[in-house]
Amino acid sequence: MPQPPEPLARPLDHLAELAVAAGAGEAPALVLREGTLNHKRLRQRVAQLAGWLAQMVPTRGERVASWGAKGELTCLLPLAAARAGLVHVPINPLLKRAQAAHILADSGAALLIGTGSRLASLEPGDLPPGCAALGEAEALAAAAAAGHALPPSNADPSELAAILYTSGSTGRPKGVMLSHANMWLGAVSVAHYLGMAADDVTLAVLPLSFDYGQNQLLSTWLAGGCVVPLDFLFPKDVAKACVVHGVTTLAAVPPLWVQLTEIDWPAEARAPLRRLTNSGGALTVDLVRSLRGLFPAARLFPMYGLTEAFRSTYLDPALVDNHPTSMGRAIPFAEILVINDAGAIAADDEEGELVHCGPLVAQGYWQDPERTAERFRPAPAASAYGGTAVWSGDRVRRDAQGLLHFAGRRDAMIKSAGNRISPQEVEDAAIATGAVAEAVAVGVPDPRLGQAVHLVVRGDREGGEALTMRLKAELPNFMQPQMIHWRDAMPLNPNGKIDRTALQAEMNKEFGA
Repeated sequence: MPQPPEPLARPLDHLAELAVAAGAGEAPALVLREGTLNHKRLRQRVAQLAGWLAQMVPTRGERVASWGAKGELTCLLPLAAARAGLVHVPINPLLKRAQAAHILADSGAALLIGTGSRLASLEPGDLPPGCAALGEAEALAAAAAAGHALPPSNADPSELAAILYTSGSTGRPKGVMLSHANMWLGAVSVAHYLGMAADDVTLAVLPLSFDYGQNQLLSTWLAGGCVVPLDFLFPKDVAKACVVHGVTTLAAVPPLWVQLTEIDWPAEARAPLRRLTNSGGALTVDLVRSLRGLFPAARLFPMYGLTEAFRSTYLDPALVDNHPTSMGRAIPFAEILVINDAGAIAADDEEGELVHCGPLVAQGYWQDPERTAERFRPAPAASAYGGTAVWSGDRVRRDAQGLLHFAGRRDAMIKSAGNRISPQEVEDAAIATGAVAEAVAVGVPDPRLGQAVHLVVRGDREGGEALTMRLKAELPNFMQPQMIHWRDAMPLNPNGKIDRTALQAEMNKEFGA
């Protein structure tokens, strides 16, 4: 692979200009149900939407939230909001009203644009003071009627461009602050090591509220390629879309890859595929073999990422067969250090914490200096970049070949079906029902999900049905406990606190894969 490009950041909205400037304005850029936007039309629509947003929310730095399925508006907002000098806050469409209300309140959104059904689920008080709510179709029609197009911005790349909410091991989701530079250089980095080109077609199946999902758009457009957004019901829908659109690039998380390897793939779906990418959890050896057997001509890129630093590592496809469980090496513009418990660079095969340094490091957590100080700390003295680094909490080791291997997490965060789940958020929802006095959520190894949520509770078992119904109403599907275990008493540690370690070990032994 050629030497990485220079880390020269530009305002994020300039992505809409690149293909037109290169003389490829007529090439397809975004395939929608209503029709296809070429790059020239994409450029026009971004400018138009940005102009309307600037009129609706005239104060720079205000937050604009989106809560909807993949469509023209959710795809264009990352660029249009950046051009208007606003900060985009994408909300996962799988979240329920309570989680969306928290994000709206925490971000202080001035405008929410979403699908009608999601907006209708909001209750009085869910919108922050002064926050307007508009349906997607209404917003697009208003932008077209306004007729006010904004030229490319001159934003400082260090300015805030987006807040992506992610769950941690404790508490409600926290907003990761990403600058124009973070997102621009992330797109440059990914497009480079994936070898993206102007004739690439990316099937965007991942939620656009995730950094991994959003980069499907940004890296493809940076290369001058075309994005096909897809909200699918069944895995076979993915294969069908690959046939219809000649998809060359497919990104997924391990549970989805498992499902995709269990269906029939027509030759015309497999033939155009050039690359498969994975993040959001490690691939198993069996799954790597299945993917390599099903898509022998496609290059497989296992990756590891942090929302707090966009993306950290990838494994060269040439190394996948011999090192199927490795996290690989640092992506362009990332410096990855392994720091042992003594605070020094770990020796070969010595376990330590993964620390990410460099220009992809985010600006911290939105209005949360305490949690920012825990995760965003000065880079180790050995860092070539210095400044602020992300201390991931993930335990890794680096082998003699320089390849990284995942060892475990320092906290209790649950990863299920590619989603990061806060145990405390599930526990708080259970206790809020009034049906239980104590609750502990743990992640149990699962062959399809990565981890399944199990909830251990103490309370009156007669309230079991009420507990289940309330959790279904308050939590999104991916947070729902696979099993609820009722106890008369919780195990306690020597300090008199609930012994989470003992419960985790018990659940792993009895129910783990």
